[in-house]
Amino acid sequence: MHELVALQFEEEGDEGALGWQERALCAQTDPEAFFPEKGGSTREAKRVCLSCEVRSECLEYALSKDERFGIWGGLSERERRKLKKRAV
Repeated sequence: MHELVALQFEEEGDEGALGWQERALCAQTDPEAFFPEKGGSTREAKRVCLSCEVRSECLEYALSKDERFGIWGGLSERERRKLKKRAV
């Protein structure tokens, strides 16, 4: 997993609220796909997210923590920002 994400998971340490992270498919795949270079493709990460059983929990987490980098819940930072604007 990406170092930043791994640190956040460890810091939270809440098995109950963050138990979904253990079932996340991204934890079993290449972390580079979820944190592409600027202008890089997000296609691979989004494909993994589509079949992930904890996609909604992941997206909810990213929105609540205002994650600014990476693919979370199948959405890029730009897509999450648009989603938040529509919700306001």
